[in-house]
Amino acid sequence: MSRAEIAETVAAPYPVLVEGEVVAGFGRGGKQLGIPTANLATAAVEKALEDMDIGVYLGWAQVEGGDVMPMVMSLGWNPYFKNEKRSGEVHIMHTFDDDFYGKTLRVAVLAYVRPERDYTSLDALVTDIKEDIRIAHEALARPAYAQIKDEPFFRR
Repeated sequence: MSRAEIAETVAAPYPVLVEGEVVAGFGRGGKQLGIPTANLATAAVEKALEDMDIGVYLGWAQVEGGDVMPMVMSLGWNPYFKNEKRSGEVHIMHTFDDDFYGKTLRVAVLAYVRPERDYTSLDALVTDIKEDIRIAHEALARPAYAQIKDEPFFRR
């Protein structure tokens, strides 16, 4: 399935900085997919959509002043699950011991990975997400992407 070519450097309109409260989602990321997500509050999702299209993105995330970690984010309707409202679901590439509902999540979106898709099976969805994660790790290792971790946005 086609994906966007990830530029060697962070190019306009990126970075897009998004901040919001982590809210309870549908409970699918960790349970059904084995890929836990932090769901952004609706206000943060709507603000992000002012600057971005529906799709999958990569970048950096930080929970409540903690370490800055790599992430992939789905922004949209999640057609496989037939969502009735748009969501912003952030998979932080780290294993956490506890949930962090109610905490502030800061996200620096650095590149568009691919459009949102509908899938014929859960396995196909999981396979695509794992490829998104692989692409994100590769892109975020580039100096132009790695330096964004040190931006003042993450030091507030």
